[in-house]
Amino acid sequence: MGKRVAVVLAGCGVYDGSEIHESSAVLVHLSREGAQAEVFAPNISQMHVVDHVKGQPMPEQRNVLVESARIARGNIKDLAQMDVKGLDALIIPGGFGVAKNLSTWATQGKNCTVCREVEDVLRAFHAAQKPIGLCCISPVLAAKIFPGCEVTVGHDTECDKWPYAQTAESLRELGCKHVNRPVTEIHVDPRHRLVTTSAFMCNAPIHEIYDGIGKMVQEVVRLA
Repeated sequence: MGKRVAVVLAGCGVYDGSEIHESSAVLVHLSREGAQAEVFAPNISQMHVVDHVKGQPMPEQRNVLVESARIARGNIKDLAQMDVKGLDALIIPGGFGVAKNLSTWATQGKNCTVCREVEDVLRAFHAAQKPIGLCCISPVLAAKIFPGCEVTVGHDTECDKWPYAQTAESLRELGCKHVNRPVTEIHVDPRHRLVTTSAFMCNAPIHEIYDGIGKMVQEVVRLA
């Protein structure tokens, strides 16, 4: 029987939900590792809806669970129904939905709050010493909840390749240790059982992002 891994989504689409390529990569790599993915999302309203052609907010409202179901092909559960005892690990892909729907990082940075259901799930996996995989912007959730943890969001010097590098300094201000890693690599915090990789925090070819996520998934499954 393969490991049962919870995957928590934040909507559908990079600018207002979960990053679709990252989410798909997680599911593909879990399948390759023989793990059983169980997809969840909070049943809450999105912060806003973004027109992905124009990159601008639209005057409508959508639900995070309903939109996440697009990625999960309808096979999804309300995060409130998650039973951590029956699961072996947790993975949260990135995308602005993490910073807008799962937390208020997009508007408040290091002073953000984390969605109560998301925080409860993270704390439950952490307390049970079950591994947690985080990519792209989602390591900010761990940094906010677990002071002193170690994560990577890529690099801490902003440039064309690393346009979001200032995030690393915000993580340090939260008391987190940020470790620079290439997009194809991961960082493992053995004490907190966190596995992180930068994914689309880096302007890199999509296959490199896919490979980095693959290493994250492999290590999470190995630790489970």
